[in-house]
Amino acid sequence: MGGIPHDHYEPKTKGEKWLHSRLPIVGLMYATLTAPTPKNLNWMWIWGIVLTFCLVLQIVTGIVLAMHYTPHVDNAFASVEHIMRDVNGGYMLRYMHANGASLFFVAVYAHIFRSLYYGSYKAPREVTWIIGMLIYLLMMATAFMGYVLPWGQMSFWGATVITGLFGAIPFIGESIQTLLLGGPAVDNATLNRFFSLHYLLPFVIAGLVILHIWAFHTTGNNNPTGVEVRRGSKEEAEKDTLPFWPYFVIKDLFALAVILVIFFAVVGFMPNYLGHPDNYIEANALSTPAHIVPEWYFLPFYAILRAFTSEVWVVQIASFVTGGIVDAKFFGVLAMFGAIAVMALVPWLDTSSVRSGRFRPMFKWWFALLVIDFFALIWLGAMPAEEPYASFSLIASAYWFAYFLVILPLLGVIEKPDAQPATIEEDFAAHYGGDADKSAG
Repeated sequence: MGGIPHDHYEPKTKGEKWLHSRLPIVGLMYATLTAPTPKNLNWMWIWGIVLTFCLVLQIVTGIVLAMHYTPHVDNAFASVEHIMRDVNGGYMLRYMHANGASLFFVAVYAHIFRSLYYGSYKAPREVTWIIGMLIYLLMMATAFMGYVLPWGQMSFWGATVITGLFGAIPFIGESIQTLLLGGPAVDNATLNRFFSLHYLLPFVIAGLVILHIWAFHTTGNNNPTGVEVRRGSKEEAEKDTLPFWPYFVIKDLFALAVILVIFFAVVGFMPNYLGHPDNYIEANALSTPAHIVPEWYFLPFYAILRAFTSEVWVVQIASFVTGGIVDAKFFGVLAMFGAIAVMALVPWLDTSSVRSGRFRPMFKWWFALLVIDFFALIWLGAMPAEEPYASFSLIASAYWFAYFLVILPLLGVIEKPDAQPATIEEDFAAHYGGDADKSAG
């Protein structure tokens, strides 16, 4: 595999040596670009560059939009219309920012489900997974606060409903809700708080992203087989890997270009497709929309929140045992956050010794059902809180928790996995034929 730059960076010119001895940033970039990467990564490993692009896009467009936005209840809606009508390219900036959030969540959900299928959360990558889940939670918080800023009907009533959930927490709920709102109801103080946090949190996310990247560069990339890169010698490791540049950089850039063609087609031709028309009506505390719906990326957990009503026997038992402290509303809040918590705990809930779902025949079927269940929850979250959607939501919510808390632990005990390749090189040769070392070089 001659010519593949797995060697360490050595500064050559006097200027490079001077900088390297004081701030080895060039060496860091070189190490990142030439990092040994499992040669068998497939197209599901493209989402990292898409997520990086989305974060940069959201920060850049957000900063420019903030220059023209007025965080006051009397002027917020008008300032958004000013951006759309009067600011040069303002409509494009706003549509890119709004639809960029949707692309961000498409990419993060694809990234999460890929990790769940290929076992990227398993040792030694548990910390990487936890950091990723923290990024996801901050993304949700940032997106929710951003949805409030246009100060349309859905902005106002969405904020009223979601902040009202914190009021369901026994004993301390009302204090937390008042702290969030800055008063007894959604008003100017709320808008100011959400604007400042919506501006701040993306930079916190950027810091966590750097930590996330550092974490998986420390442990090494997972790959579709789940088999680790050989550590015996440099020669063996090089048979399992390729440098990140140019192989994977070019692949990632090609994938990003394809996705951006679709993204800009949406921005250019159907920018409001994923939005709600009620948000083009200025917020009115005296007029409640017929059907309050959050953005699509919150819908799965919104469906879980609404699924647990006072008629559900689990809620009734919890209420009886706690003397009424855990009512239907509080149980729904616990279920909503619990649905995210079980994902965060998956490194300890999955008892299988096999990392990749590719070699787990029973797991594949249950995982496919989980993906279907997730899309079903998105659809159910957008439906009215009535039958038959309420019953379907309960069934879908039950499967979500059953998958993580019951099915995964049991599969590790009862499932007989298929034979795994001994090395990444062997898997590469099986897919591309011939000698893996020669085909890669």
